Amino acid sequence: MDKAFQKTRFRIEGMDCAACAAKIDKVARGAPGVREVSVSATAGTMLLEHDDKADLEKIAVGVRKLGYGVAGFAPASKGDAPAVGRVSGAQDHADHDHTGHDHKGHDHKGHDHAGHDHKGHDHTGHDNEGHDHDHSGHDHSDHDHTGHDHGAGAGVKPKASDGTALAGLHGHDHGPSDGPWWATAKARLTIICGLALGVAFVLGHFIPETKPWVFIIAMAIGLIPIARRAIAAAQIGMPFTIETLMTIAAVGAVIIDASEEAAAVVFLFLVGELLEGVAAGRARASIRALATLVPKTALLEVDGKTTEVPAEQLAVGATILVRPGDRIPADGKILSGDTSIDEAPVTGESVPKKKGAGEQVFAGTINQDAAIRVEVTAAAQDNTIARIIRLVEEAQESKAPTERFIDSFSKYYTPGVIVAAALIAILPPLLVGAPWDEWVYKGLAVLLIGCPCALVISTPAAIAASLSAGARRGMLMKGGSVLESLGKITKVAFDKTGTLTAGKPVVTDVVGVARSELETLKLAADLEQGSSHPLALAILGEAKKREISVTAARDSRAIGGEGVIGFVDDVEIFLGSPQASVKRAALPDGLDARIAALNDNGKTVSVLVANGVVAGLIAMRDEPRADARDGIRALADLGISSVMLTGDNKRTAAAIAAGLGMEPRAELLPQDKQRIVTELKAAGEKVAKVGDGINDAPALAAADVGIAMGGGTDVALETADAAVLNGRVTDVAGMVMLSRATMTNIWQNITIALGLKAVFLVTTVLGITGLWPAILADTGATVLVTANAMRLLAWKPAR
Repeated sequence: MDKAFQKTRFRIEGMDCAACAAKIDKVARGAPGVREVSVSATAGTMLLEHDDKADLEKIAVGVRKLGYGVAGFAPASKGDAPAVGRVSGAQDHADHDHTGHDHKGHDHKGHDHAGHDHKGHDHTGHDNEGHDHDHSGHDHSDHDHTGHDHGAGAGVKPKASDGTALAGLHGHDHGPSDGPWWATAKARLTIICGLALGVAFVLGHFIPETKPWVFIIAMAIGLIPIARRAIAAAQIGMPFTIETLMTIAAVGAVIIDASEEAAAVVFLFLVGELLEGVAAGRARASIRALATLVPKTALLEVDGKTTEVPAEQLAVGATILVRPGDRIPADGKILSGDTSIDEAPVTGESVPKKKGAGEQVFAGTINQDAAIRVEVTAAAQDNTIARIIRLVEEAQESKAPTERFIDSFSKYYTPGVIVAAALIAILPPLLVGAPWDEWVYKGLAVLLIGCPCALVISTPAAIAASLSAGARRGMLMKGGSVLESLGKITKVAFDKTGTLTAGKPVVTDVVGVARSELETLKLAADLEQGSSHPLALAILGEAKKREISVTAARDSRAIGGEGVIGFVDDVEIFLGSPQASVKRAALPDGLDARIAALNDNGKTVSVLVANGVVAGLIAMRDEPRADARDGIRALADLGISSVMLTGDNKRTAAAIAAGLGMEPRAELLPQDKQRIVTELKAAGEKVAKVGDGINDAPALAAADVGIAMGGGTDVALETADAAVLNGRVTDVAGMVMLSRATMTNIWQNITIALGLKAVFLVTTVLGITGLWPAILADTGATVLVTANAMRLLAWKPAR
């Protein structure tokens, strides 16, 4: 994005329908210096992309003139706290240093890592097939923390110049609109209007001579604010609004001596608007509630002492103590301690995860078992929950194709309704001498029936509810367009490493030859103690799992291109590839075939030699995720086929794919993956690409929908069209199911909106129903549509 432009988000109070959003969009879009406007009634926000010449305060005043409140906006000045509404992340990222990114998917077949400097390099997911098992010489020292902001005051961010803490604990401003529905200005107006209508009925009954004036007064209490909004909209070039229809209908009813009905219609209209606001508030609250999961305070550790500080002031690089039962106050990396973490608030996963030193934790999740020390890796406004909220709101601000069509349709629909109502009121009296009062009354009723509220809210309400439901279960979709597209997918292309598989090798087989299985594993673990190479970690992890006590070998060293050698209790131990091991020991009969069989299953085999005798074999492989097969089967049940696209060798790819029941395409470069996705699209497939969001970026961009698989990283949240935060392969099918459920809901809403209007249009023209049923039809349709959409908030994926 051009550096001269920036983004500012306003929170709009009282904006509960698409018609409201259209008026606010009109005000902002015409302002000098504004390049793009995105208004979401469901999110209650307006996002502006603008330059420094834009007068944001003037825009806010224009919105207030329409009858809406404006919150969450504050102009930023140098040295002060940033604007509360300023969007984090709007700056240009073109010059970011991306060194140290995960390069999984690279094919390292035959690659010798001896003596290689691995500072900052992530080996997760490397293809180790045929890998020379030589890694004891890796240099893992001097880890590069360049770019970490260690803040001021030992882990606490500085305060703004005015002495207040920097804004944005959650990177999210709730604005003054939070609170009980009955405390809003809209609720107060509705209650007062209802009381006035009740008084008018009492006076009219006991003092008949007060009619029709008491009803006109009751009507005016509610109609005057509506008429003001209609006039304000007309002044900005939008004469055909719901407020205009309401004002014409109410005034017309008074003119034809139907003031009692006019007052009732205005009250019912206000009730409908209030219900819209309550429903919209539910959708907003469902995602905003995530922000409350992050604790207000944190235990900052400095020189071995802990101090309670506001969580919003924690700086990147600070060390915090998290006690058992506490919510974690910031995204970070565990420095010490082993525990279980309840990640349900972020991923929707109900089963706690075991985590230890070096593993990532997220703000808002719950530490369960033991105290842990955590290094903060993201400021409060950039933590995972804040970014989820920000992304969902941005997604709600983008319109789905169906919503854009209905918005365009409604621009012609409302003027058409006015013309139709005028013809119904005028033509019968003029052409056949029908009574004017009767047909003007019917024309006014048609005006009310024709209000487009239910129709225009049918899509955004469902989209907002679905985006919120998905986000709360770790499935992020960046907008209605993505949500709609997911339901049309016919082919899913998966990356292998880190997507279908866990992204790190594990020990699959230990074969005892001259030594037992346990002795073989212990000797190998002793030799690998202290190494951080992925294969070494796999061996050490298996030893820990089997509760084997590990003692570091002495004089261990790497032999270039061959493996690792050292001494354990005066026994010379060598661990390396089968090709290197035959230089030190003859392979017993039949062992070649056993090694070949393991290799055919995509496993890397290391041979352990003890004092010139083959002690045993250890086989390792990057195993499929626990739910990978279920995820592929779930897609198949939905009529969607899957293909694996990987840079790994053909043998490993075939072995993994066979176990999952899918087609493999192996030994691919990033451009090859992009080419295959393009070819699939050309063949008529609607393609989703699922990958880690880094080396799969070209293919993700080429697909109809790009889905990043990750644990809440920047890449997982920002690279693709959608993201699966918890790494569940089954959630890809879950996204498709949510999309299809949403589209079904949208068509139900459209049917309700248009069906009710069609029925009451006929009954009104036939003289069966009048003004009261007309406004009830409009309000009822709006309430039914909104309530139906809100059902999606409770959506859960089929298990």
